[in-house]
Amino acid sequence: MGKALAEAFAPAREVFQEIDEALKQNLSQLMWEGPEAELVLTENAQPAIMAASLAIIRVLEREAKLDLRQHARLVAGHSLGEYSALAAAGAFALADAARLLKARGRAMQEAVPVGEGGMSALLGAEIAQAEELAKQCASATGGVCVVANDNAPGQVVISGSKAAIDKAPDVAKALGIKRAMALNVSAPFHSPLMKPAAARMAEELAKVTVGPPAVPVMANVTAAQVSEPDTIRALLVEQITARVRWRESVLAFRSFGIETTVEAGGSKVLTGMVKRIDKELATVTLDTPADIEAFARTL
Repeated sequence: MGKALAEAFAPAREVFQEIDEALKQNLSQLMWEGPEAELVLTENAQPAIMAASLAIIRVLEREAKLDLRQHARLVAGHSLGEYSALAAAGAFALADAARLLKARGRAMQEAVPVGEGGMSALLGAEIAQAEELAKQCASATGGVCVVANDNAPGQVVISGSKAAIDKAPDVAKALGIKRAMALNVSAPFHSPLMKPAAARMAEELAKVTVGPPAVPVMANVTAAQVSEPDTIRALLVEQITARVRWRESVLAFRSFGIETTVEAGGSKVLTGMVKRIDKELATVTLDTPADIEAFARTL
């Protein structure tokens, strides 16, 4: 994860070193050598994913003169990716972004005891069906169940109390949803059960400087662009318990004159969603040194 970038580009190595120093942890070694069981822990995975994305951005800035003010209309990211987007746009210092994501991962993991919450992907569900399913699962169990991620048409994720999530397959069948598939996650992310994590992140975000980004960020919570630092800070706190409105965000791109999306370091996950949401948007994915060199020639 990111190793080929570090071997190919000095600016990428600098990013990984800076993040290692900020976290007082050899995160880069964990990314490159494992063990995987430790890397996938939320408090490690979140800054690691950000590191891989920002390494690509830093290489393009240094070696291809990427300037977001000139080359981009806005930035966007999914869940933790919103921090990556903000760091790319200069709203956060890289070290602050890494420390925030480390704290975010730990806070989200500790907010709900393991086994008391869960998440489930609803395959073939439209948003109205997902909302109805969540309502019925919560009502039937007296627990919490909400739409957590509105990712793309036919791809919605619910989150909440374990009993409510366990009820989802039966309710899905009754509502004509293709399948409710339990996700292998350690906590009910983006649900009201994450309120303790939101409180902790409010404290952490209050400690760092949030500057105006070079270009607006598309906020997960509102699916609208935002540039004002205090609003960015408030929305990042709200994001912990709120729905990720990715489908709505992508649908809004055209209203800003966007014709192409560029995904940095996401292994085409978001690009796949973009293609399902708006087939006419052009897409570029940057994961390998060859990808970066090819894209650099277009700037």
